[in-house]
Amino acid sequence: MRYSVKYKKSALKKLNKLDAPVRERIKKWIETNLDGCENPRAHGKALSGEWHGYWRYRVGDYRIVAQIKDDKVIILVVKIDKRGAIYD
Repeated sequence: MRYSVKYKKSALKKLNKLDAPVRERIKKWIETNLDGCENPRAHGKALSGEWHGYWRYRVGDYRIVAQIKDDKVIILVVKIDKRGAIYD
């Protein structure tokens, strides 16, 4: 099974507000490592506490928080932000 990546509207809005080089780096990382992959858990880390059920992916100083939906074979990107602000 190959997973496809979907974006929550707020995550896409945040991504589009980032500086062009950062935005392109994150997009390229998602395309390379998540879109079409067979095991999205291999590149990330499971979160705990109030973020239980979500996965975190690290791209430089930025973090991508996503929900992996195995039944629909999609990765839903929920939030993209800098490390210090992602869990607020």
